[in-house]
Amino acid sequence: MTSQTHRGEARGRPAGAATAAICVSILLTITIGLLGPSAMVPSLGGPAWLPPFSLGVDPEPHLVIALAAAAIILGGLGLLGALLTLRRSPGPGSSGPGSSGPGLSGPRWLDPRWLVTAGCLAAGILAFLPPSGSGDHLNYAAYGRMVTLGLSPYTHGAVDLPGDPMADAVEEPWREEPSVYGPVATAVQALASWIAGDSLKLTMFVLALVNAAAFIATALLIDRFTRGDPAGRLRAALLWTANPLLLYQLVAGMHVDTLAIACMVAALLARSRPVGAGALLGLGVAVKVNAGLVALGPAWELRRRPARLALMAGCAVMVVVVGYAIVGPEAIAPMTRTSKSISHASPWKLVQGWLQSIVGTGSAYRGEIQIGSLLLLALIAWALLRLAARRGLLGGGSGGGLEAPVVAAGLVVAYLFATPYILPWYDGLAFALLALVAVSALDTFVVVHLLVLSLAYLPARVEGVPADLEWLSKVLRPQLAWVLLALTAALVVWAWRAAGPVRRPRASAARPPLAP
Repeated sequence: MTSQTHRGEARGRPAGAATAAICVSILLTITIGLLGPSAMVPSLGGPAWLPPFSLGVDPEPHLVIALAAAAIILGGLGLLGALLTLRRSPGPGSSGPGSSGPGLSGPRWLDPRWLVTAGCLAAGILAFLPPSGSGDHLNYAAYGRMVTLGLSPYTHGAVDLPGDPMADAVEEPWREEPSVYGPVATAVQALASWIAGDSLKLTMFVLALVNAAAFIATALLIDRFTRGDPAGRLRAALLWTANPLLLYQLVAGMHVDTLAIACMVAALLARSRPVGAGALLGLGVAVKVNAGLVALGPAWELRRRPARLALMAGCAVMVVVVGYAIVGPEAIAPMTRTSKSISHASPWKLVQGWLQSIVGTGSAYRGEIQIGSLLLLALIAWALLRLAARRGLLGGGSGGGLEAPVVAAGLVVAYLFATPYILPWYDGLAFALLALVAVSALDTFVVVHLLVLSLAYLPARVEGVPADLEWLSKVLRPQLAWVLLALTAALVVWAWRAAGPVRRPRASAARPPLAP
C-alpha cells in the first residue's frame, strides 16, 4: 500500500466522521419536529390529519432540549470538520469561484450532488413538520391574521385580538409587540392567513412551504453558480444546503430571514441585469431591512458605471417605497425601536453591564452602545475588505468579477459580529454570501459564531421550559456572550494579520539574493 493511499485513508476517516455527524444532526432536528408539541415545538392545535404532521407523543422537556443540544453540537463540529477536510484536500484547482487563495481539488470523499439532494430533501421534510426552536412563527400567523381582519400589524400586537385563534397562540414576551418585518414579509403572512382561514395549523403549513421553497431555491442558485468548480461546489453545499445549523435555525425554525436571503442571493447572481437585480434587492429589503447591506456590494462593483448603478438603485428604491407606501409609515417605528435593543447573548450586553456598574444603572446606555457598535462594524468591515483587496478580490484583481459578493459578504459578517442585537438565524445571510466567494478562515469564524449563538438560544422561547432548565437562559446565555466577545476580537486580529504585508526573508550578507 503506497504512502499516498495511507494519506488518502487518513483524510477519509475525519471526513467520514464529519459527514456522519452532519447526518445525525439533521436527523435529530427532524426527530424534534416529528415528536410533536414540546418545550422545543409550540402547539398548533387542529386535527391530526392536517399538515404539518407529528406523532404527538408529548415528549419530556429535558429529552427534546437534549436532542436539540446534540443536534447543534454535532452539526457544528461536523460542519467544522468537513470544511477543514476540504481546505486540506491537496491538488490543483480553485478554492472557490473567483478565488486567488490556496488550491483545492474536488475531494472524492463526498459528492456535492448528494449533499445538495440530501439538504433539499431535508428541507422538504421539515416543511411538513411543526416548526421548532422558537415561537416566532406564531407571530407571523398573528400578523397575517391582522391584515385579513383589517388591522395594521405595525400598530397592533396579539393582545389586541383576544379570543382569536392566531393571536392567542402568540407566546410571551411578544404578545404586545407589533411587527418589525417589511411589507413583503407581511404580504406573505397575510396570504397564508387568507388561504388557511381560522386554522393556525394550516396557516403554519403554508408559511412553511414558502420558507422551504425559498431555502431550496437559494440552494439551487448557489449550486448552479459554483457548478464549474468541484471543490467550490462542495464547500457551497456544506455552507448552505446541507448545513445542519441552518436547517435547524432557518428551516425547522421557519424564520422569515430565509425569504430575504433568497431575494439577495438571486439579486447578486442577476446583477448583470440592473432592473431585475434592483427589484430583487428591493424585495429583500422589504422582507427584512438589515438585508439591505447586501446592496452595497453591487453598488461598489458598479461604482465606475454610474448609469447602471443609478438604474439598479432606482429600481430597488422604487420597490421599497411602494411597499412601505402600501402598509403606511407606521411600519417604520417598530424597526427603529428594535435597532436600539441589545440581545442577551450579545457581547454588548457585557458592555452595558460594565457601564451601569461604573456610571450608574439609571440609563441603559443604548445610544453609546449604538455608536460603539457602528465603530466596531466599520473596523471589522475595513479589515475584511482590506484582506480581500490584498488577495486580489477587489479593485480589478483576479477576483473574476466577484466584487459584489465579496463586498456584501464582508459587510454582512462585520454587521453580525458588531450589532448589539443578534439572534442565531441572522447568521444565515452570511453563510449564503460566503458560499459565493473564495474559501478562507472566515468560514470557521462564522460557523463558530452560529454554533455559540445556537447554544445560547436553546430554546429561543420562554414557555414550556421547565424551571430546572432556566439556567440555560439565565446562566449559560450570558456566559456565552464572553465567547462571542473573544471570537470577535480573534476575527479582527486574524483579518489584520492576514491582510498585512508578506514577510520576506532577509538576504544573507555572504550570499546576495538572486536577481529577478
